Amino acid sequence: MSTPQAIAAEALAEEAFPEARRRWWQPETSWGKLALLVAVLIVLSILFLYPLEWLAAAAFKPRGETFDNSFLPQHWTWNFTGANRASPFPQLLFNVAPVAHWLWNSFWISFLGAGVVTFSSAIVAFAFAYFRFPLRNLLFGILLATMMLPQEVTMIPIYLLWNKVGHFTTDHAWLPHIGTGTQYPLWVPNLFGSPFYIFLLRQFFLGIPRDYFEAARMDGDGYFSMFRRIALPLAKPALIVTFIFEVQAKWFDLLNPLIYLRNEALFTAPLGMKFLLDRFNAQGGGEGDYQVIMAGTLLLVVPMILLFAVFQKYFIRGIAVQGRKG
Repeated sequence: MSTPQAIAAEALAEEAFPEARRRWWQPETSWGKLALLVAVLIVLSILFLYPLEWLAAAAFKPRGETFDNSFLPQHWTWNFTGANRASPFPQLLFNVAPVAHWLWNSFWISFLGAGVVTFSSAIVAFAFAYFRFPLRNLLFGILLATMMLPQEVTMIPIYLLWNKVGHFTTDHAWLPHIGTGTQYPLWVPNLFGSPFYIFLLRQFFLGIPRDYFEAARMDGDGYFSMFRRIALPLAKPALIVTFIFEVQAKWFDLLNPLIYLRNEALFTAPLGMKFLLDRFNAQGGGEGDYQVIMAGTLLLVVPMILLFAVFQKYFIRGIAVQGRKG
């Protein structure tokens, strides 16, 4: 038999920690609300996943069945490669176009551009967060104001700058050609950082206790040493979020390659898919081989899905931390 003291202690514990008495089958909300929430999540998941499923199914359908809206292909067709390179039917990686080379171009441009913009933005963000200097707030406000400019406003001036740089390097044979018609305009501007990423990383650096840096200064560390040993490791979630955002932006970028690239060998994957669409659609004189376009689009989407799947833990943590820091 329980003593009065034990009964009182049990009641006090239940009042202080009610979740300790809750069993796993006892949800915090009612079963009706929980069922409604699950139903809404299922419906939204289907709405979001259906386009991806439709794309995956269309990539394995033969010509003429691409847009039949069937959940699975009625006649499975391998549109990516084939045993015979001389096959009369288009095969994406054999007798259509250098798709594998286009994917490689997108890969190295995306990851190189994401790497340099993450590092350069982190340096500028750390300077705005740590140093106290005159006109700091004004300069940061001007930086934020550049985020209000649409890309279409700066597109022509930037193109003219790259065109001028291209003429300069062409006139001097000892310099590499880095103007229009090359892949340099697609990633070199990332060396100067991005206003959005600078703002995002600055907010994270402001949340790091300043005592860490003061202690490092007392130990004789310089500014770059503090940035490398303290700021970067503690900002790992935010850096990964920045990196993923920029990889995704570069990977699916069509406008900039369309402006600067002329040589088919330099195409990125999105520009290559547009080239194939113009080539195979009926309006462009093709026979409507849209299954090849669907296969190429699937190859374009799968790497980003894998990237988010691998880094989703850091991505969610970084978003959560940024949300708490405001």
